[in-house]
Amino acid sequence: MRYYVLRRVLQAVVVLWAAFTLSFVILYLLPGDAVLSKLGGGEGSATLTADQLAQARAEYGLDDPLPVQYGKRLLGALHGDFGRSVVTGDKATHMVLSALPPTLAIGGLGLVLAIVFGGGAALAGTYTRAKWLGNLLLSLPPLGISLPVFWVGLVLVQIFSFQLRVLPALGNHGLQSLILPAITLALPTGAVIGQVLARSLRTQLAEPYIETVRAKGAGRGRVHFGHALRNAAIPVLTMIGVVAGQLLAGSVVTETVFSRDGVGRVTTVAVNGQDIPVVQAVIVLAAFFFVVINLAVDLVYPLLDPRVRQNPVAQARKELVHG
Repeated sequence: MRYYVLRRVLQAVVVLWAAFTLSFVILYLLPGDAVLSKLGGGEGSATLTADQLAQARAEYGLDDPLPVQYGKRLLGALHGDFGRSVVTGDKATHMVLSALPPTLAIGGLGLVLAIVFGGGAALAGTYTRAKWLGNLLLSLPPLGISLPVFWVGLVLVQIFSFQLRVLPALGNHGLQSLILPAITLALPTGAVIGQVLARSLRTQLAEPYIETVRAKGAGRGRVHFGHALRNAAIPVLTMIGVVAGQLLAGSVVTETVFSRDGVGRVTTVAVNGQDIPVVQAVIVLAAFFFVVINLAVDLVYPLLDPRVRQNPVAQARKELVHG
């Protein structure tokens, strides 16, 4: 187990390094100049002298050769320092971490609602004896996947804020302001979880060991929730690890629709301003959450199925593909 954890930690370090490197290369290949845009304000950049522009670039460390900039930024990132924002002058790490709590609030609530919605639809759809109800419940996940996040958010605002007037449409104040953004994130995420769980449950219920359990006198509920669900949860855990890491990316659209302060708003402003240090800090933070969540998921596998102790990732992926 120690070797496995060490191996996963090393893989996480490689993923973080790759995220940092790829974002550095891509961002520096993009056209435009954040310093020129900030100082010149667009067309007014013609009034800048070469010395003023060179001084500004030197202040932000943009006058060094690209390999030197990469080395300096990588060394700083290892110490949690991604440099200063070109737009505001604040530390990029501080800007992102300050904006993180509101994003974690809607992301965490969105994940809980996604598990409840998706898992509930899959469990009820595969358990009910009413065929029409089962088909109806199991048709919800494909429908949820097909709905664009921004469209879902706008529809929820129109119904619950403008027509029913029961929930606020904008802002970060109070628990009520979390509900609509969290539901917006939860619907597509829960649809994916529900689709995978329903397929996995159906596969497990058709396995020979289920007939053995029934022959021993186990009730329908015990078979469904005690035996089939335990084995069906492994590919679902794999999917939860993937979609949980994507919730941070989904917050960019959600926080824009609901005018919320958070990492999504910071990312939008940084991208529009070509603020490379801030964008890099956001990308590495998203990669960090992704690897941490997936590491936690991998460590849960052996608790559900002792057969995956030797290679839990390979077993889970096999279940996900062939289940």
